[in-house]
Amino acid sequence: MPQHLNEFLQYRNAYALAMSAAMGSIFYGWDIGLIGGVLALQSFQTYFGLDKKTASQRANLSGNIVSVLQAGCFFGALSTGYISNRFGRKPSLIASGVIYIIGSLIQCIVGLGSSQAVGLSVLYFSRFLGGWGVGMVSALVPSYVSECTPQSIRGRCTGLIQFANNVGIMLSFWVNYSASKDITPGEMQWRIPFIMQMVPGVLFIVAMVFQPESPRWLVEHGKEDEAAKTLAYVGRMSPDDEQVRRTIEDIKFDFAGKEDPPLLKQFISMGESRVIALRCFIPSLVMFFQQWTGTNAINYFSPQIFASLGISGTNSGLFATGIYGVVKAVSVGLVLMFAVENLGRKKCLIIGGIGQGAMMLWIGGYSAIHKSGGIVPASYVSILAVYLYAVFYCIGWGPLPWVVAGEVAPNHLRTASLSVAIGVNWLFSFMISKLTPIMLNNITYGTFLLFGFCCIIMSFWAYFFLPETKGYALEDMKYLFEKDVILRALGDAPGGRIFIGTRRAIPVEELRADAERAAKIPTEKSSESIHSKA
Repeated sequence: MPQHLNEFLQYRNAYALAMSAAMGSIFYGWDIGLIGGVLALQSFQTYFGLDKKTASQRANLSGNIVSVLQAGCFFGALSTGYISNRFGRKPSLIASGVIYIIGSLIQCIVGLGSSQAVGLSVLYFSRFLGGWGVGMVSALVPSYVSECTPQSIRGRCTGLIQFANNVGIMLSFWVNYSASKDITPGEMQWRIPFIMQMVPGVLFIVAMVFQPESPRWLVEHGKEDEAAKTLAYVGRMSPDDEQVRRTIEDIKFDFAGKEDPPLLKQFISMGESRVIALRCFIPSLVMFFQQWTGTNAINYFSPQIFASLGISGTNSGLFATGIYGVVKAVSVGLVLMFAVENLGRKKCLIIGGIGQGAMMLWIGGYSAIHKSGGIVPASYVSILAVYLYAVFYCIGWGPLPWVVAGEVAPNHLRTASLSVAIGVNWLFSFMISKLTPIMLNNITYGTFLLFGFCCIIMSFWAYFFLPETKGYALEDMKYLFEKDVILRALGDAPGGRIFIGTRRAIPVEELRADAERAAKIPTEKSSESIHSKA
């Protein structure tokens, strides 16, 4: 613990930067928990006439209200490439917060002085607009945090994205519970949760005003002195420090011949070589995998498990869901503190995937055998499985895809690569949120078996094909994927040497030295930078 405290004090500016940026991730998490609870309130259903519609019509309207935000997120994520390259990461992040607040403000006043039909249309628009801001911030924060923070704590800092997301979910759950329990049914019962979602947006904008621009964006645009100030700020040293200057030179070397490419050229350049294509593909792949863990299916199924244990009614259901949110927030916080920089990215993904798969397979088996809904001893094991699923999700495929995506993407293509990756995330989030109820209705327990096997496949991929990225500078990531990727991945895997025998991948240090000699750069070790200073 003293070691973690000393590290926190040393890099307190970097942690403050990461926490300020991660505040933006509360947006999405807050809305995940918020809208489900608001839709469950009788006052909301009465105000918009949902209580007078058939079950299928009500389900369709509820699905539209939920999914329109994800549509906005998809387009918002894809729009970040040009904006952040042209104006910088920091101004783009602040703009995303402003867009989110405007959308949230409209949601607060929706329906005033208008008919139910007009009110619903305005609600759709406001959630799409708010989603645009959420999509922008979700694509920008991984890039900004990974580019600004020291490599020794980069995984922990980038993982704060998922932690903030879970904190947002948890807080919104309890706001919904309080509104349902303590506020008299009426307009304000559902408007207050909408009003409260603006709070993290305001805090995010205020916090970001005091943070610096990304040093890699500054170097790319010829502002090396400002980049040195940013690196000095996060490392708490002088801008003239030798390590700061070495890092600037490393960034310049990595950007050599690639300065400020237009957005269209960035997308074309993503396939310019096998190494670049692989590094641009992995962020999208891990985001795709994250959605196929089946976390949305658990969100659908957990109320049924709670009901089978006698937890019924709106208030009780919201309370049990609030506890679920607490479990997720605490779990991901502990993982970021003790696991992501100690166990590494690879092991966390393997452990998380296997654990999630096991829980999903149990729930699938339980729902196949116990179809009556009666309470049996296995029911208690099943509710424990729901919470354990949340724990394993937070160990691996919750926070780690954000970390891996931010690290693996090439510096000069990071914005475009992450825009596509986050777009993939939102696209499949939308798709799975639509497919899950259909699958639960048609193939029932097969839904959980499907997601369980998907989790096992993800663990297989992480074991055999993903090299460990912990401890490497962003400028050195290219060497991990240059040669012998599978050999390197197996060398980093627990027990992986059983498969490779005495063979070993070429060390990154040798590959970097060869590249420096080829470029006629002095061979003194230049990768030691501000990011590795203890």
